[in-house]
Amino acid sequence: MDILPARPAPPPVPRLEQARETLHWMLALLPALPFLISALLPPLNHDVAAVLNFSGRWLDGERLYTDLIDVNPPLIFIINLLPAAMGNLLPINPVQALVLCVLGLMAGSFWLCWRLLPLLALPPIMRVGALGVLPITMLGAGYDFGQREHLMAITTLPYLVLAALRAEGRRAPPGLTLGVALLAAAGFALKPHFLAVPGLVELWVFFCLGPRRAFRDPVPWTMGGFFALYLLSLPLVFPLYLNQVVPLVLGNYLSLTGLGWWQVLTTERMMPIGVLLLVLGALASRGGTAPGRPVALAALGCFIAAFVQSRAWSYHIMPSKLLLGWLAALLLTHWAGRLMAPARAERAAAPAAAIAAFAIGLFHLMGSEAPYRQITWSWSRGGLLTEQLRREAYGERLLVLSPDVAPIYPALNYIRAQSTLRTMNLWLLQGVYHQCPTNGARYREPWDMSRTEFFVYRTVAEDFARAPPTAILVSDNAGITWCGNTHFDLITYFSRHPLFAEGFSHYRLAAAFEGYRLYRRED
Repeated sequence: MDILPARPAPPPVPRLEQARETLHWMLALLPALPFLISALLPPLNHDVAAVLNFSGRWLDGERLYTDLIDVNPPLIFIINLLPAAMGNLLPINPVQALVLCVLGLMAGSFWLCWRLLPLLALPPIMRVGALGVLPITMLGAGYDFGQREHLMAITTLPYLVLAALRAEGRRAPPGLTLGVALLAAAGFALKPHFLAVPGLVELWVFFCLGPRRAFRDPVPWTMGGFFALYLLSLPLVFPLYLNQVVPLVLGNYLSLTGLGWWQVLTTERMMPIGVLLLVLGALASRGGTAPGRPVALAALGCFIAAFVQSRAWSYHIMPSKLLLGWLAALLLTHWAGRLMAPARAERAAAPAAAIAAFAIGLFHLMGSEAPYRQITWSWSRGGLLTEQLRREAYGERLLVLSPDVAPIYPALNYIRAQSTLRTMNLWLLQGVYHQCPTNGARYREPWDMSRTEFFVYRTVAEDFARAPPTAILVSDNAGITWCGNTHFDLITYFSRHPLFAEGFSHYRLAAAFEGYRLYRRED
């Protein structure tokens, strides 16, 4: 019997070349470091902190959508139960637990992309470039770290790689496919606006595969099943959200700060991203590779989601910005690979990833609130408020009468104080006083109030009388339009209720700072 000669072993990689590649990978991770440090330092994003605070109160026994009323659907509060519970059980506070959970989600998303990208027929320079810019892509949210849009963007990344694979008619291992689909579905279910992303991506996959093969694809069915179960849970488990909160949102919340469609598109945040989306989207559709096309469609879906919310806040446009940065890296590495010989392109993969990561890092740094908020936190309004409350009301129950989410949150999170207000702020009161009363009065009498206003007026007074808090924090600015040259005073407004007036007589002014007054109970 002839014995086949042994296959020669591949030549060893020179140590110098290995060291150079390691250095390039470290350089690719370096731009993400300032954003990582910013995520670990205060302040936590105010909206994220407010949601976490509500989940903590829910965990402590208060009833969601009865004692805790907010515009957000329940999924984000359910997710935040994990860091809230970790903060109670482990020697860390809930804010630290939430940051660790989001970083863990990033690590999971990176691992899924690392598993999926080799399944695509990509040249090494593009595969390495896609992986190399993932850390800065996920951490580039800056101050909006942990926002619902940020969580959605993180969970979308492996889904887009899987979509590119599916569009080529190939499949990932079943367990991996199921995990990616469920993770993405959870991210998209955080807000109904986010469904624009899978809508566009799945439509593209459908046209790539054709009807017969597309209907056999398990991903849209898995995601659709998740959405159906979540929708079914609303009337069954959270009926008050549909019966009470949604009417409040339609009647009061949507009118607070909405802009016209042309105003939204021409804001300093939306317009540059819109132009960049047109340019990169056109390049991806004409000369890009398979991964670039679903990323471009997802960025478009995120832009549509930001547009329909009619506010153009930084976190609304943030997912589009993150995805466009990743798309730019995909396109640049694709073109660089085409310009070089295959062997040279493979050697240039790690340096190209480092260069792309630095470029994307600078892109996300422009217009970002991080790390500047972290640098100025100790002497900012929010930092000063936090320190004052730490001295005056650490761990106490507080009635907070204010239109502000920031800087009330994350101040309450950092001082471990519990708000007794049923809403995060007085947005319902702002909604009903969006216009001055028609009779010229500064405050409506109880018999002239709408059901919404009387609900706020009554529940604040009754909750206050039933379980008096240790202190009351009142904003000097109610965030309500002046009427007849008279400002809206929150204490005067609620003191018209006998229960509130009697209870407030036991409180005395303890401090005034940063536009707030703090009253403490005497007995």
